[in-house]
Amino acid sequence: MNQIISQENKNQSAIAILLEHFLAKNDQIFVQKTMMGKTEAYLSSVSLEWLANRVKFATELPLFQQKFDPVTNNIIRDSETIDELQQRPLDWSRQTHLTQYLIARKHHKFPAVLVVMSCPWVDDPHSGEWDEHKRAKSSVTSFNSLNSQGDLGMLDISENYSIFALDGQHRLMGIQGLLELINTGKLEKYNKYKNPIGSVINTEDLTENYQINREDLEKIAQEKIGIELIPAVIKGETRDEARRRIRSIFVHVNLMAVSLSKGQLALLNEDDGFSIVARKIAVSHPLLRDENERNPRVNWDSATVASKSTVLTTLQALQEISVKYLGYVFPLWKPSEKGLIPLRPKDEEIELGISQFNELFDYLLKLPSYQRLEDSQTSELRRFSHEKDGGEGNILFRPVGQIAVIHAIAILQFIHKLTLEDIFQKLSKYDRSGGFSGMEYAQSLWYGVLYNPNKKRIQVSGKDLATKLLVYLIKGTEDGFERASLRRAIALGRRINENQAISFTGEIIDSKEIKLPHPLS
Repeated sequence: MNQIISQENKNQSAIAILLEHFLAKNDQIFVQKTMMGKTEAYLSSVSLEWLANRVKFATELPLFQQKFDPVTNNIIRDSETIDELQQRPLDWSRQTHLTQYLIARKHHKFPAVLVVMSCPWVDDPHSGEWDEHKRAKSSVTSFNSLNSQGDLGMLDISENYSIFALDGQHRLMGIQGLLELINTGKLEKYNKYKNPIGSVINTEDLTENYQINREDLEKIAQEKIGIELIPAVIKGETRDEARRRIRSIFVHVNLMAVSLSKGQLALLNEDDGFSIVARKIAVSHPLLRDENERNPRVNWDSATVASKSTVLTTLQALQEISVKYLGYVFPLWKPSEKGLIPLRPKDEEIELGISQFNELFDYLLKLPSYQRLEDSQTSELRRFSHEKDGGEGNILFRPVGQIAVIHAIAILQFIHKLTLEDIFQKLSKYDRSGGFSGMEYAQSLWYGVLYNPNKKRIQVSGKDLATKLLVYLIKGTEDGFERASLRRAIALGRRINENQAISFTGEIIDSKEIKLPHPLS
């Protein structure tokens, strides 16, 4: 037995020595060869620095050079290139966010990148690598097997090869941003078309916000990321067949990748304080939590609530409400002015946020409209009167209305220093008088604000105006310009032509005669 163990140890040592010999060469990497269908691929890992320096964007393939925009790294879309496009346009506004994710998140992780390996003869139709039928005599890749099965070995990645990201271009963009920070000490912020916008992020900002220095950045650059390499051309293919194969792989990879909704992102986000608090309230507060013998009240995925739906709100709306309300209490939970993403708040801060948000919802639960949920369905209170089965058209049962109302409460509480008790005393009185209901009727303040009378549907664009009107109703104003501005905004929403509008009594009058209602007493 000891002899067997001794031999095993010797074998392992021999393997280690052999691997070290091969791995010491910078022009090779150790890979496992895989085969799915007729597609061969090679799995390995490389440093982030290597990926940033060696891998290019798929749109830089020589095939596209005639229609390539060197500024945005995108293909110029026209009738000549539309059939050849393999990638959606790069969105450069994402670079700083992805780079900051690598820097600021302790448990950061990028999925493996799928890349294509090519070499000069692929784009030379007269190369001797093509036979008389224009088919490749061999695959682009050079693989040296180290085992009898032929699936473990060394892959040539020397400078003779060009490597392009087929899936993971935005990950590559984020990693390149990391290297730019290391090499230049700063990172430019771009819009989606790679036009510079806003301020520059520099290493001093990172040190101040994340306590990270250049040495830390260099360590991140040496971290490993998975990589899957496929040949641009395999033995027996024509160039057109190879191009179709590569495009087909890209399409299938992207069809399998379903983007998460904002609600799903809020559900999974463990670093954003606002999302954490929103989730906690959604599962624990009596107004929202699941209870036996009643329908769920939170839609965890979608951003909208259908007229027939029995839910009260969405997780996405709760997350936005959390930002609108708690943003005044915890401004550092928000991105900085330079766009630096915040770190996960301390547990003590999160507990305080949950406590304050919970208090807000305790007051909301006491509103007459929400008290009626004991006897009515949310859909009955949400639907407009002109929809099937009719309804009350209450803004408190629409996510956009909920966001507007709670944003107004936050402004009144944290800017104008009113107490929740005083605010909700007036809101409850307004609610009992039907102020939040019947938004589809001309008598409602929300007609033309949150309700579009022409399209007969919710008007999300009126959310900010609704917030301002609620602040005015509760607090009033001595500012004549502010009153005039609110009056004009109401008249504009009720306008039916250049000079006429619908009055609060449903009559057609001169738009200048529209009056601003009195504040609540």
